[in-house]
Amino acid sequence: MPILPSLLPILALAAWSAHATSHDLHARFEADLVHLDAPLAHGGTLHFYTDSGGGLFVTEAAVERLGLPTVELPAGGDAPPGARGVRWPALRDASIPPPPGNGVLPVMPPNPKAPAWIAWDGMLGESWFGGRVWTWDYPAKRLVLEGRDWKPAPGATRVALGFKAGANGTRETNFPRIGVRIDGKPIDLLLDTGAMTRLTPAAMTALADAQPAVRATSMIADMQFKAWRTAHPDWRVIEDAQDGTHAAMIEVPSVEIAGHAIGPVWFTWRPDRAFHEFMSGMMDARVEGALGGNALRHFAMTIDYPGSAAWFRCTADCTLTPRPAP
Repeated sequence: MPILPSLLPILALAAWSAHATSHDLHARFEADLVHLDAPLAHGGTLHFYTDSGGGLFVTEAAVERLGLPTVELPAGGDAPPGARGVRWPALRDASIPPPPGNGVLPVMPPNPKAPAWIAWDGMLGESWFGGRVWTWDYPAKRLVLEGRDWKPAPGATRVALGFKAGANGTRETNFPRIGVRIDGKPIDLLLDTGAMTRLTPAAMTALADAQPAVRATSMIADMQFKAWRTAHPDWRVIEDAQDGTHAAMIEVPSVEIAGHAIGPVWFTWRPDRAFHEFMSGMMDARVEGALGGNALRHFAMTIDYPGSAAWFRCTADCTLTPRPAP
């Protein structure tokens, strides 16, 4: 008996929820940024950019190219009048889970200001990751959706994460706040697997590291950027480093994550309001910037969203930091 098209998204939800074991999603790691191709059951592929610090959408161009039927989104919340969405389509790879809740992806209208080099069909962000346990194994280039039988890897170090919650304790967003240490001081950052930059030709020449212009970065608000530059005039700075914004970036010699020192790590400048106002408003506490894949690349990192924790196992170029005596 053929499966009715209207039942396919429901069956996909049921298939995912039944998974008890881990599933490798066969993502593409490109310059420490994570892309996921989702082949549709009826043909064609949705090419997603994944981003623990980003939103959830599919582009109007992808909807038209793949002939995806749309539904009107309920008025209110973040949806403007007349906004449309796409129900999570049936996929050939049932291990790729749908968005939570009703499984609808908002449709993003064309943005004439979007850079031509951004060619994704959509983004899978904080709400897609939320409620689940995920492993980003950067050295092995694997994105794994962990099953109900997941346990922390031997030798992994636990780090508590902060998430915004309401007065009754209900999780409001799934943007993770992580504490690290830089220059001997604690600093709170957004744990942001999708933090990205595109370097200018001058910055590419200055780095000469054989990496592509589009790559993972970490980010820092202006106030902290200036403080680092004043305290450490020897830290390398590249002016006009980011294509389009002309933002500078600063090289931090060492970042301590989960008791491991890694580095150097480049941080791209951002205006204070980007993090102190906009991003911090969606988090449980103020953050000074974002920790991206150019720092996380040393680790196999598991984020346990229900447990509000991340587990780090360093597998590439880390130094254990000394612990204070008890």
